[in-house]
Amino acid sequence: IVLLPGDGIGPEVVAQGERVLAAVAARFGHEFEFDTRTIGGRAIDESGEPLPANTLEACRESQAILLGAVGGPQWDDPSAETRPEQGLLQLRKELELFANLRPITAHSQLVDASPLKREIVEGVDILFVRELTGGIYFGDSGRRDGAGGEAAYSEMVYQVAEVERVVRLAGEAARQRDGRLTSVDKANVLEVSRLWRQVAERVVREEFSDLEYEVVLVDAMAMHLISRPRDFDVVVTGNMFGDILTDEGSMLPGSLGLLPSASIGGWSGAGLYEPIHGSAPDLAGQDVANPLATVLAAAMLLRYSLALDEEAAAVETAVNEVLDLGHRTADIAVGGPSVGTEAMGDLVVKQIG
Repeated sequence: IVLLPGDGIGPEVVAQGERVLAAVAARFGHEFEFDTRTIGGRAIDESGEPLPANTLEACRESQAILLGAVGGPQWDDPSAETRPEQGLLQLRKELELFANLRPITAHSQLVDASPLKREIVEGVDILFVRELTGGIYFGDSGRRDGAGGEAAYSEMVYQVAEVERVVRLAGEAARQRDGRLTSVDKANVLEVSRLWRQVAERVVREEFSDLEYEVVLVDAMAMHLISRPRDFDVVVTGNMFGDILTDEGSMLPGSLGLLPSASIGGWSGAGLYEPIHGSAPDLAGQDVANPLATVLAAAMLLRYSLALDEEAAAVETAVNEVLDLGHRTADIAVGGPSVGTEAMGDLVVKQIG
C-alpha cells in the first residue's frame, strides 16, 4: 500500500488511515506493507515535479494507494508552469483510473450538522460515479488571438468507449445497491452530452435493462440534490459535472471531513483512495482536522482493491460506533466538545480492537 500524505493536513489524516489499516491487519491476521512517497507541493519543493518518477513507479507496483491531499497557498500561482494538482491528474491518467466513486451518506448521528433540514437529509445514500480521465479537464486547451483580443479555450471531448466503460461500471454498482441509475448530462446544449446520452441509453438498454433508469440535466440535478436527494441511488456523469455535483452533494452530511472517495480502473486492481476534502493549510499542524473521511477511504481501499469486505465493514462499523458514543471533531461538533485528529484515530482503532 503506497501512502501519499501530500500537503497541508494530508500527513495528519493519512497517519490515522495507516493506523486503522494496521489495526485491521492485527485483528484479522494480515500483513500490510506500507511505502510512503511524495506528491503535490511537497514533491515540487523536493524534486521540482508534482509527481516524481519514483512515486509513480511505486504506485504502479502497489496493490492500493492512500492519498491525503495536495496543494496550498505557496503553490497557488495560476501562472505557474508546475502546480500540485497536476501530479494528481497525471497519476489518475497514468494508472487509467477512469472512475471516481464518491458515496454521499448522511450519518444518522450527524444529520443536525447539515445546513439542510433533517427531513431532506435523513436517509440520503447516493453513490456518484464520475468519469475521471476524459472530458474538458483533459481536452485541448490554450490561448490565442481573437477579434476582441486574447481568447482562451478548453475542449470537452468524449469517445464512445470512455462513456461505455464508466456507465457499465455505474450499472454494476447500481445492481449491487438499490437498482436505480441516473445519468446526468447537458444534452439540450452540448453535442458531447448528446453522444453521452446516446451511448449511456444503449449500454443500459442492452446490459442493464433490470435497472430503473433516468436521465437528468445537470442544472436540474443541482436543484434536486438540495430539494430531494433521497430520490437518487447511483448517479453517473462526466468529469466536470461530476466534480461540481459531488462538491455540492458533500454538504448534505454537513462536513467534507466525513466523505471518502475511490478512483478506480475497474472492480479489481490498484485504486487511489482519498478524502474528498482539500489540504486545508490553515488547519495543518494543529491536530484539529477530521480524519474520518480518510479512515473511510481506507475502508474503500480494503473493499475494492484488496477484496476484504469483512475488514472494510469492521472499519465502517468502528466509525459508526465512535459517532454513536458522541465523539466529534470540531467540524462536526456543532459548538459542543470536540477531540483532535489523533484522539479520533485512537477511538476508531480502539473500536476495531
